[in-house]
Amino acid sequence: MRRTLVPLEGNNWQWIDVEGPTKEELQELAEAYGLHRTSVIDSLQPEHLPKYEVIGDGAFMIARVYDAGAHGEADTIQELTNKIAIFYSGRYIITIHRSPSDLIEQVKARYTDTGAVKQPQDLLIRLIKAVFSTYETPAHRLAEELDYYEEKTFLNQKMPPLTKGLYHLKRKATVCRRVLRLSEVILSNMQQIGFQPTEIQDLKDLYVHVETQFEEVNDGTNNLINTYISLSSQRTNEVMRVLTIFSAFFLPLTFIAGVYGMNFAFMPELGQKYGYPAVVAVMLVVTLCIYKWFRRKGWL
Repeated sequence: MRRTLVPLEGNNWQWIDVEGPTKEELQELAEAYGLHRTSVIDSLQPEHLPKYEVIGDGAFMIARVYDAGAHGEADTIQELTNKIAIFYSGRYIITIHRSPSDLIEQVKARYTDTGAVKQPQDLLIRLIKAVFSTYETPAHRLAEELDYYEEKTFLNQKMPPLTKGLYHLKRKATVCRRVLRLSEVILSNMQQIGFQPTEIQDLKDLYVHVETQFEEVNDGTNNLINTYISLSSQRTNEVMRVLTIFSAFFLPLTFIAGVYGMNFAFMPELGQKYGYPAVVAVMLVVTLCIYKWFRRKGWL
């Protein structure tokens, strides 16, 4: 376990950052700071979804941070995000995470090292804001991918195979949107522990902005998938229409050729001097009639 006591000069509270604790080490920390047993258990579960609990004069919350290092085909909450557990009170803030977190280092560098935070609620606001900020870049990137797939869908003569890419795009947008919606409980409960609306308004604005971006990407992906399927069906129908037209032209010709290819001894036409030219002429007339009929129906 890596345990860091972040220095906060001139303050009567402290920030303890814990990385990769074992169950026994976390139990010791719980006894030292009076942490609730069930909350400690929740902080050890890597798959736990965002939540918020009021505990005495403090709170326990779980936030999920977007993992910038997730592989390209990651499409589940556990693959796309990492969990951070936060214990909050007027005397301390304890953050718990299993692996090194760039978010923690950024908050330290921007706020605690510069003395920008004076109260634990100030630090909590910065932490939650930093969590939501991790979703801004993925939202922009997914929007750019959506534009790319739209271009490929509408501007290519041949329909490229885009179903796999569209699937992963939709899954990522859906997962991020779900995580953000589950995280809304944190915002809605922060006022209960002494936060004023003016203090969290920027945080709410950031949340709404990011959530709206993922909603737009999700809706755009759904529309593009439906359009892609429709265009694929349309182009398949065009191919079938061409094949059907060819079949309609050659079917009667094949029938005539088949009749005169039976080679029976008593077929009067076989002995006629002009029998072959007459059959060819009949074939041409049949073809011309079919062509005029298709033109009249608007099929050609």
